[in-house]
Amino acid sequence: MREDELRDLVQCSSWLVRALGVVRDSGLPDAWIGAGVIRDLVWGQRYGDGFDPALVRDIDVVFLDPADLSRDNDDRATEWLVAGWPEPPWEAKNQAAVHTWYPAKFGGGPVAPLRTIADAVATWPEYATAVAVRLDADDQIAVCAPHGLDDLLDGVWRRNPTRVSPVISRQRLARHRPTERWPGVRIVT
Repeated sequence: MREDELRDLVQCSSWLVRALGVVRDSGLPDAWIGAGVIRDLVWGQRYGDGFDPALVRDIDVVFLDPADLSRDNDDRATEWLVAGWPEPPWEAKNQAAVHTWYPAKFGGGPVAPLRTIADAVATWPEYATAVAVRLDADDQIAVCAPHGLDDLLDGVWRRNPTRVSPVISRQRLARHRPTERWPGVRIVT
């Protein structure tokens, strides 16, 4: 099962397991770690020189709080995570509030409110980054991968057309340089 492959990779990183514990213990509603840090871990282990937490640009923490759609809620959530572990570059975002700021920040038309974390993760820029994990109360790793795990685990950079235009995708590709960072990763356009 592909989820077990991902769980094994996550469990091999004491740094990420610690981060998952901080997120779980923060009390944020339906909180997960996802996107780039998960990709960096997997591709670093499978296609690069390993995973180095010192190179992590941010830990994307997503949560779902429809009761408070303010940007202050994101800031408070990030502060709680920093209080739990100051070193990592935390970045918390309430997925219930995405529709309130997404068009202004990224352009395009209105965005429908997101009702679940899976709905949110399904919109992320590449299929390989449309993945989130969390630690449950029994210290088991749960996986949210609405588009599956094949691109992540098989090293495929492919645009998720749900919300990302070809232009934005090319900009992301130029910024992230996946084939330079992780030899063996394939780009599918």
